[in-house]
Amino acid sequence: MRRPRRAAPSVVLLSGGMDSATCLAIAARRGPVFALTVSYGQRHVRELRSARSLSRHYRVRRHAVLTIPLAPLVRSSLTDASAPLPSGGVVAGKIPSTYVPARNTILLALATAFAESHGADRIYFGANAIDYSGYPDCRPEFVRLFNRLARLATRAGVEGRPIRVVAPLQRASKAEIVRWGARLGVPWELTWSCYAGGAAPCGRCDSCRLRAEGFRAAGQTDPLGERSPTARRRPGSRRRTRS
Repeated sequence: MRRPRRAAPSVVLLSGGMDSATCLAIAARRGPVFALTVSYGQRHVRELRSARSLSRHYRVRRHAVLTIPLAPLVRSSLTDASAPLPSGGVVAGKIPSTYVPARNTILLALATAFAESHGADRIYFGANAIDYSGYPDCRPEFVRLFNRLARLATRAGVEGRPIRVVAPLQRASKAEIVRWGARLGVPWELTWSCYAGGAAPCGRCDSCRLRAEGFRAAGQTDPLGERSPTARRRPGSRRRTRS
């Protein structure tokens, strides 16, 4: 009797946020996982600690953390600590100031090199429906065309073993991601979403607001919510105390 064929390893672009954590949980169920995290000068560098914690939790084969100083080269409120962060929600047809020019193109190129060097056949990318309404490099068209590039520009692709970028959360809402992650047992307490870069979630930036709305819509409690001003201001909510 033939043994079942083992799945090839996967690479997960792991930021430390909810979406990449859910992708990591999906990939870990499939087979061996490598994780790639990039410190590019983001003001919310606190997310790197979450990425490390998640990689330990899921016992990834290797967690590569690269430092690439993009901040001096780009204009974004995510790399400029003096710039105001958007807090009014996603506006259709408008690219928010948190867009980092070409960031995902750069990150996926690095992940492709990592994947090809370690025999991985796919890259998990946490783009989702909330993001691609504002960020051009989170759209389905971007993922489709990057896959074409990866087939053309890599030895693996030329030899018929293409590395595929998959974005399983692309058409999911934040509430759907919360429910999906809960079913997979994602440790939400290890994740980080706030863009402000403080020691605790600010509760005001768009990322905090989307996270809070996602948990509320999913009917679940965010383990970080008690420290979030947004969560504390919910009508009828009461602050919890620790015993």
